[in-house]
Amino acid sequence: MNFPIHFICASSEYADFDRQVPAPYLRRSFPVAKEIRSAELVITGLGFYRVFLNGTELTKCILAPYISNPDQWIYYDRYEVKQYLRPGKNVIGVMLGNGMQNCFGGYVWDFDKARWRSAPMTALRLTMTAEDGTAAELESDEQFRTHPSPLWFDELRCGEYYDARRELDGWCSPDYDDSGWKPAQTATPPRGEQKICEAEPIVVSEELAPVSVTPYEDGYLYDFGVNAAGTCRLKIRGTAGQEIFAFHGEWYHDGKLEQKNIVCDDCGDPRAKRVQCSRYICRGTGEEIFTPHFTYFGFRYVYLRGVTKEQAVPELLTYLVMHGDFREVGSFSCSDETANTLQKMVRRSDLSNFLWFPTDCPHREKNGWTGDAALSTEHMLLNLSAEKSLREWLRNIVAAQDRRGAIPGIIPTGDWGFAWGNGPAWDWALIEIPYCIWRLRGDLEPARESGTAIFRYLHYIARQRNSRGLVAIGLGDWCTPGRDSDQYKSPLEVTDTAVCVQIAQKAALLFGALGWDEERRFALLLQSELREQFRSRLIDFSAMTVVGACQTSQVIAIAFDLFEPAEKAAAFARLKELITDRQNHIDCGIIGMRVLFHVLSDFDEADLAYEMMTRPDYPSYGNWIERGATSLWEDFQPEGHEPHSLNHHFFGDISSWMIQSVAGIMPNPRAEDVNSVRIAPHFIRKLSHAGAQYDSPAGKISVRWERRGGKIVLAVQVPQGMSGTLRMPRGWELSDGLGEIPLASGEFCCSPARLG
Repeated sequence: MNFPIHFICASSEYADFDRQVPAPYLRRSFPVAKEIRSAELVITGLGFYRVFLNGTELTKCILAPYISNPDQWIYYDRYEVKQYLRPGKNVIGVMLGNGMQNCFGGYVWDFDKARWRSAPMTALRLTMTAEDGTAAELESDEQFRTHPSPLWFDELRCGEYYDARRELDGWCSPDYDDSGWKPAQTATPPRGEQKICEAEPIVVSEELAPVSVTPYEDGYLYDFGVNAAGTCRLKIRGTAGQEIFAFHGEWYHDGKLEQKNIVCDDCGDPRAKRVQCSRYICRGTGEEIFTPHFTYFGFRYVYLRGVTKEQAVPELLTYLVMHGDFREVGSFSCSDETANTLQKMVRRSDLSNFLWFPTDCPHREKNGWTGDAALSTEHMLLNLSAEKSLREWLRNIVAAQDRRGAIPGIIPTGDWGFAWGNGPAWDWALIEIPYCIWRLRGDLEPARESGTAIFRYLHYIARQRNSRGLVAIGLGDWCTPGRDSDQYKSPLEVTDTAVCVQIAQKAALLFGALGWDEERRFALLLQSELREQFRSRLIDFSAMTVVGACQTSQVIAIAFDLFEPAEKAAAFARLKELITDRQNHIDCGIIGMRVLFHVLSDFDEADLAYEMMTRPDYPSYGNWIERGATSLWEDFQPEGHEPHSLNHHFFGDISSWMIQSVAGIMPNPRAEDVNSVRIAPHFIRKLSHAGAQYDSPAGKISVRWERRGGKIVLAVQVPQGMSGTLRMPRGWELSDGLGEIPLASGEFCCSPARLG
C-alpha cells in the first residue's frame, strides 16, 4: 500500500510534567464538486488521534492507532468515508494526543528518553473517486490549520486535564471560521515501517453504575464493585469554572483509598504522585459530558473531589469497561462458586490487560511484559479470540530483537529492558505465542513470520551458556509467596536452563511444521545439550531432587521432561514431599505455578491441585477471594502486607487447568493435528458437576460431567471429523469396563473402577 508519509504537527513544542502543551486541533476544508463513487481515508497519529469528517467522528476506538515503537512500526488505520462527504465545502478535523510519541509518564522505563520523542504528529491521505472515474487526493500538509484544544494535558499513565471553558463549538464543521488559526508545520517522519493495524480494536463492553457512593475526605468515593480497566464518563450540570478531580485506584483499606501500590518508584518524587487522575473544569452551560480522550485507567474506586452533595449522585459517574474486541471461545463452570469466581477473575484480568497487546497491569505500567504473555498465551487462547492481536504484537517482538538476538523485557520499548527485565522465562513469548496459535488455531503463519527471529534467538541462547553449559542470564521465578520478588528459591540456573530446553523443544516443533530442516536440527541439538547439562549438574539422582529443593525446581524439571520416564514417579514423589512440607500450600513463583497444577493432574493428583488452588487460607487463590479480590493479584502476600498490583494476569493459567484437566478438554494434545482432542476429565471429589466448552477450528467441543448416585454421567460433544480419545482418570472406568476409547459424541456412564 502507498502510505501517506508527509507528517505535520501543530508545533515542535511538547509537554512534560512541568510544561503543559494542549492537545492540538488540526483542520482543513476542501471542495467536493462531483458525485463520489468511493472515498477512503488512511491516517496515523503519533501518539494518538481522533479524526472527524464534517463534524462526525470516525475514530475506530480509543487509543488509536496501535501503540508501537515508531522507530520500528508506524500503524495506520483505514476508513471508508463516502457516506460522510457532501457536495460543496467539506472539512476534515484531527485532534492529537501524546500517546507513545511523548510518553513522559513512563520515565521509569526511559520512555522520556526515547529517541523518537517529539510533539504529536499525524499523516493522512483522503482519496476520492468520482462516478466518472476521476480521482482526487487530499494529503496532510501545511494547508492544515491548527489551534490548541481544551485538552490542556494528556498522558497515557497520568491522565488528562480538560477545560471545557475553552471549547470551540463546531471546530470541525464546514462553516467554522478558522481564519484565526495558524498553519500546521512539517514534522520529521518517524523511522518505522508502515502498516495497517490488524489487531482487534478496543471496545466498551460494559457500562457499570457504582454500587455505592459515600462521603470521603473532602469529596466522595465511588465504588464500582469490580477491579477492571477503562475510563469514567462524567455527566454533570456544573457552574462555570467548577474544577473536578477524579482519582482512580484499586486498593481501599482502613478507610483510605491508596494509590501507592500503582506507583513504580519513590512516592516522594512529585512525578510519581501524578498517576491516574482526570481533571475537568466545567463550562457551566447546562449538562456537560466528559470522557477522557487519550488515556485509560485500572481501577475499582474513584475519589471525586470538587462536586457538591447534590451533584454526587450515582448517575454522575459511569464506568466504561474497555478491552480488545474479543469473542469468547472457551469457558468453564462447576458446582463450586470459588472455582467459578476464579474463572471470572482470570477473564477480568485478561481483558483488563489487553488493550492492543497483553500488558502486565492496566494502571501503573501498561507495559507489554514478555514474561507475562509467555505465561498467559495458552489460557488466553483457550478463552478468547485473541490470536490476531497476539500476532500483531508478535511482529513488534520480532522488530525489537537486537543484533545479538536478545529480546527486551517490555515491548514496545525505547531500548529499556535489555540490561534488566528479560531473560529466557520472559523471552519465551517469542516462541510461545506462535506455538500456541499453531497448536490451538492451526495457523502456522505467525511461526513463519517469526521463524528467523526464533532461530536467531536460539543462537543467542547457545552463546549465553556459562562454563557449566547452563544458562543464568535473566529474571527468575518471580513472585514466590511471601518473599521479595527478586529472591528466588529456585536458582536462576535451574529456571533459565529448564525454560531454554522448553523453548528449543517448541522451536523444533515449529521448524518441523514449517519444513525448516536445518533450523529444526539446530533446535534439537541445543535442546539435547542443555538437557544433558541440566541432568548432570542440577539433579541429585540419589534423592531425585533438583537443585533448590523447592516446588518450582522440582515441578519444572518434571513438566519439561528433564527426568527420564522411568525416573518421573520418584521425582513426583519428591514433589509431593515438598508440597506436604508446606502443608499442601503453593510455594512457587510464576514459572513453577505455570505447570504445577498440570503436573499434579498428570500424576492423578487433581484433587490436591484443586485443594491448593481454592483453599481459603494464605497462600492460595481462594485466599484472594476471601480478602475481596475481583481480579487476579500480582503476588501472594500475607494479610497486612502492602500489595502490589491487584490486576495481573500471569497467574491465570488456572483457567487453562480447569478447562483441560477438570472438564478435560485438551485440544491438539500432541501438537500434531489441530482437529484432534483428548477428553480426559478429572472428577474432583469436592465437585458435583463441572463442564467446559472450547471453539476449535473444526467447531465447538463441550464436556460436562455430574455425579448421579455414585456414578458419573459424562456428556461429550465434538464436531464432525474431529479425532482423538476419551480417557478416564485413575480409579474410574466406562460402564463397559474400558478406561479409554476412540472419541465420539454422546453421553457416557462412568463408574468407580473394580478392584483386582
